[in-house]
Amino acid sequence: MSLSRIVRFHELGGPKVLRLEQGHISAPGPDEARIRVRAIGLNRADVMFRRGRYLEKASLPSRLGFEASGVVEALGPGTHTLAIGDAVGVVPGASLGLYGTYADHLVIPTRYLLKQPESLSDQEAAALWMSYLTPYGALVEVANVKAGDWVMLSAATSSVGLAAIQIVRQLGARPIATTLTSDMRDALLEAGAAAVIATREEPLGQRLMEISGTGIDVAFDAVGGSLVAELAEAMAIRGRIIIHGALSDEPTPFPLKLALRNSLTLRGYVYTEVTRNADSLARAHTFITRGVAEGTIRPRIDKVFTLDEVVEAHRYLESGQQFGKIVMTT
Repeated sequence: MSLSRIVRFHELGGPKVLRLEQGHISAPGPDEARIRVRAIGLNRADVMFRRGRYLEKASLPSRLGFEASGVVEALGPGTHTLAIGDAVGVVPGASLGLYGTYADHLVIPTRYLLKQPESLSDQEAAALWMSYLTPYGALVEVANVKAGDWVMLSAATSSVGLAAIQIVRQLGARPIATTLTSDMRDALLEAGAAAVIATREEPLGQRLMEISGTGIDVAFDAVGGSLVAELAEAMAIRGRIIIHGALSDEPTPFPLKLALRNSLTLRGYVYTEVTRNADSLARAHTFITRGVAEGTIRPRIDKVFTLDEVVEAHRYLESGQQFGKIVMTT
């Protein structure tokens, strides 16, 4: 039986726990496909999973990785939605421990595969689904962002933040990007932000009110913590605060009096609200592929590593230096 490279970790910890090992190439079962992986998208959640801080807990030894692009090379019984030779992308939502994408080959249920938009390279396709499905679900399905809305996007230099800027623009709304310092201000403006706030240098709530005039309509927040109270102060009537990450170690307050006075909504959100709902995923696929075809959506690749450089790739991922997506090729 042929062998394939696969990345696993046998203990929780830093990048050094990642090992490039050999594994058997297995045949797909019913409603499964085997793909030859070409490129792999890295996510901050990969780090959290490796360190034992993610929603899903690793059963050691464990695989990891949410997304990848590749080509279908085998199909299991009862699989009719794909054909051998199809270029596909892995949609996040499957168990990382069972279906982690850091490998040369991957057997996975076909419900987690979508055909790759033709105009994208393999690296861009590997950077597409997590980055865009996450803000799509929050901004379109949950917040119902409309043309003209002011939308605050935190951690805007991340691949999700940059994707959110493009989606807000596609909806005809106005994105306000936040980042820690002003170093990336020009790059974020060039990426499509209507305004940029450096939260370590400027008062968040005050600047949001100055920019919007009457308050922001939607906040798409990856941070949480004490700044949520400032966000609530700057929300318009019936504003929606959607928190999709927990980068802050501080407790996150619930601004009850402001929520009552201004009819605010504050809720948690995770991308699986889209990926595990067939109807939502179909709508997201249509929205994103249309954006790719029209040129309003295009993943930004920050840096490319090879699979055998996985430790170095994770060190860079944890450094926070990236502006866009980190990708590995096989």
